[in-house]
Amino acid sequence: MNEHQQNMGKLKIDKDSLIRGLKIAILVGTLLNIINNPGLISFSFSGLNIYRVFLTFLVPFSVSLYSSVLANRKKCAETTVPE
Repeated sequence: MNEHQQNMGKLKIDKDSLIRGLKIAILVGTLLNIINNPGLISFSFSGLNIYRVFLTFLVPFSVSLYSSVLANRKKCAETTVPE
């Protein structure tokens, strides 16, 4: 396994990227859920679709994680020396 493949493997399990993604998902997901489901403010859960709530948190997490991996991949590509 060459150095580039090893670096790519590390990017997949980067702890900082996962934590950043979770923080963003909590912040953005909460705001979007309040906007999309105003009944949540008054703790009225009637008509609440749990799948929509889950997706509202999953999408920001996925976007954040994907952008972090791309940024880290670019950074690794700039620091590795071609053979």
